[in-house]
Amino acid sequence: MKIELESIGTIHTQFTEIEGMPIQPTGAKGVKGCIIIEDKFVDGLKDLGDFSHINILYLLHKVDGYFLEVKPFMDNDTHGVFATRSPKRPNRIGSSVVKVEKVEGNKVYVSNIDVLDGTPLLDIKPYVPQLYEDTIDDLKIGWFENNHTKAKSQKSDDRFK
Repeated sequence: MKIELESIGTIHTQFTEIEGMPIQPTGAKGVKGCIIIEDKFVDGLKDLGDFSHINILYLLHKVDGYFLEVKPFMDNDTHGVFATRSPKRPNRIGSSVVKVEKVEGNKVYVSNIDVLDGTPLLDIKPYVPQLYEDTIDDLKIGWFENNHTKAKSQKSDDRFK
């Protein structure tokens, strides 16, 4: 089945090259960015400024192809792509939780952003951890258990070109 999506805006950051970027928002503390929403979607920003954080979904537009097994940035072992946050995915969809600094007109100013400049935005959702808090009693995070602390310092390299 073919699915078509429309970009609702563009993400702007200081990152012009994939190599050397933070691999997760936790490694981008304090990094500022601006999301510019297309005019026809601006009314959808109403009340967004009341949230401290948002989950942004975007197209990894500079990634070509995919691998079903990858060696992720934070591990030396190979894992199935769906058990990682690798950018080399069949549908090239990225997701980040970022801090909302302010919303002005068609602009959402954010921080802690780990996204390449010029990235097409697919969707914005408010980050509400309480919606999930009571439903995850026995949380397991697989191979991330011994590696998740690397996300603060690990930078992107050329392994997914």
